[in-house]
Amino acid sequence: MKYEIAKKENIEQIYQLVQNTINAIYPLYYPQGVVEFFQGLHSKENIATDIENGFVRVLLSGDCIVGTGSCKENHISRLFVTSDFQKKGYGSYIMQCLEKEISLNHIIIYLDAPLAAACFYEHRGYKTLKHEELFINENARLAYEVMEKRIAVPNTDIFYDGKYFIPKMNTENGEVDNQTLFLYHQNENVLWADYYGGEIKKGSIVGTVALNGEIDFYYQHINLSDQIRIGKCHSVPQILSDGRIELSEQWQWLNGDKSKGSSIVIEKTNDEK
Repeated sequence: MKYEIAKKENIEQIYQLVQNTINAIYPLYYPQGVVEFFQGLHSKENIATDIENGFVRVLLSGDCIVGTGSCKENHISRLFVTSDFQKKGYGSYIMQCLEKEISLNHIIIYLDAPLAAACFYEHRGYKTLKHEELFINENARLAYEVMEKRIAVPNTDIFYDGKYFIPKMNTENGEVDNQTLFLYHQNENVLWADYYGGEIKKGSIVGTVALNGEIDFYYQHINLSDQIRIGKCHSVPQILSDGRIELSEQWQWLNGDKSKGSSIVIEKTNDEK
């Protein structure tokens, strides 16, 4: 997977992804008049303008766009993931990337949440500021929520010792999955971990932790095919609303095809261990 700023040549793919998702999901929540309103709101012309202004981001699998999101200043909009990739963590990954970008200049993020997406944003820590209604015509009413999320000041004292993590999302060239369990240890700025499960027989990590909690580490493991794989990773933490740590990772194999990838791992609760 590759996350990047959208280009002019991406317009048609983004438009088709957005329109297909609207046609599949929005009729479950809104009358036809409102569905048509959203179709017009996300027209090819509006998408093209946003791309020209540098507001649009895309998540690609090869040459195929599997998700998109936009941000203008501290406002997030047009978050869509193609149906085959939904409920696999890709929407959360796009949101995390957008939030990180916005956090460089703002401490509050805003978005307008349609009924189909409000629960998703609540799980990411967004709070409803107000409920809004827009009357499209005499037979169609659009109800949505204006939501915000306050970004915490970067924590300079995140401590990983004794914490368990499990992958939430991983690109196809990765080998860990939601059956893989990581146990982290930390002494001052030195971090190490053991991991196993799923495709992994045994693995280990060693690295360092920066003041802001970001981790740089090397990993190695033996998979079920008895191959030894090694790589390096940069991991950025986010504290979720329930206090757990979520790590957004960019990694690269150092043997084999030496390809790059991205993943998200999340801290397990005591009840999940």
